[in-house]
Amino acid sequence: MNMIRTAMLLAFMTALFMGVGYLVGGTGGMMIAFVIAAGMNLFSYWNADKMVLRMHNAVEVDERSAPEYFGIVRDLAARAELPMPRVYLIKSDQPNAFATGRNPANAAVAATTGLLERLSYEEVAGVMAHELAHVQNRDTLTMTITATLAGAISMLGNFAFFFGGNRNNPLGIIGVLVAIIVAPLAAMMVQMAVSRTREYSADRRGAEICGQPMWLASALGKISAYAKQIHNPAAERSPATAHMFIINPLSGERMDNLFSTHPATENRIAALQAMDDAFRQRREPAARAQPAPAEDVSAEGPWGGAPAKATAPKPEPKPKASPWGRNPTGPGRRR
Repeated sequence: MNMIRTAMLLAFMTALFMGVGYLVGGTGGMMIAFVIAAGMNLFSYWNADKMVLRMHNAVEVDERSAPEYFGIVRDLAARAELPMPRVYLIKSDQPNAFATGRNPANAAVAATTGLLERLSYEEVAGVMAHELAHVQNRDTLTMTITATLAGAISMLGNFAFFFGGNRNNPLGIIGVLVAIIVAPLAAMMVQMAVSRTREYSADRRGAEICGQPMWLASALGKISAYAKQIHNPAAERSPATAHMFIINPLSGERMDNLFSTHPATENRIAALQAMDDAFRQRREPAARAQPAPAEDVSAEGPWGGAPAKATAPKPEPKPKASPWGRNPTGPGRRR
C-alpha cells in the first residue's frame, strides 16, 4: 500500500510540475518540465537523502565521535529489527530531528546538536524511535521526494515571477499568476497531507519501539517550545524540507490549522498520553498475576539495568551524568 501511495504521489507531483511548466512556457515548457521531472524523480530516488542532508550541513558520526547518540540509535534499531541506519549530526541550537533514505537498508537519521544538549537521554531515545518508525513505515522516500519536487515547483513559480513566463500560453497572464501562486500552494498542501497523516503513525510506532510513550511526549513538548524561540537558518533557507522534521522548524508555526505542516503538538501529546494509559492498563493485570519476584530488577526502557537484591539496600546513587557531558541538573535533564 505504501508503494502505491508513493507512486500516486509521484504521479501527482510530476503532473503538477508539468502543469507549472505549461503555464510558464506553453507546450514547450510542459515538455521541458516533463523531462526535468522524470530526471528529478530518478535522481531523487537515489540521491535525495544526500541532497537533504547536505542542505542542512549534516555530518556523519559514529560510535567514537558520538558514542551515546550512536548507541541510542543502534539499540533502538535492534529493538525495531531494522538495519543500522547512518547517523548524522546537524549543528543547530534548535532541537529537532528527521529521517531520510529510499528504504530501511539505505536510511539515515539526523539530530541537531540542540536536541542532544537540551533534552534528556530518555527524551532523545523517544525522538530517535519516532524517526526509526518513519524508516520502518517507509515514509522517508515519500517525504524526501516530496521535498525535492515541492522545492522545484516553488523554483518554477519564482522563475515565472521574475521573468513573466510565456504569455502566449492559452491562459496568458492568468496562467502566469497561477504558476506563481496556486502551484506552490498546491505543492505545500501535498506536503501537509504527507506530514500530518504520517506523524501520528510514527508517534505510535515510535512509542512502541522505545516502550515509553511519555518519553516522546515530553520531548515533543520541549522541542515545540524551543522551536518557537530558536531560529533555524538552514531550515528557513530550505522550507520545502520542513515537513520532514519531527516538529516544524520554521518560525511562525503556531497552531493546527490549514497552513501548518505538522499536527498540533498538543494533539500529538494527548494521543501519546492515551497510549501510555493503555500500556499501564495492560501491564497492571499482568503484574498482579505474577508471583512476587525474589529479586528487584531495575529496568528502564530498552536498555534495562542491573538486578539488585531486595534484602540488600544500596546507597543513594549519584546523579547520572548527561550522556553529552552536561551537568545533570542543567537544561535537558529531568529533575
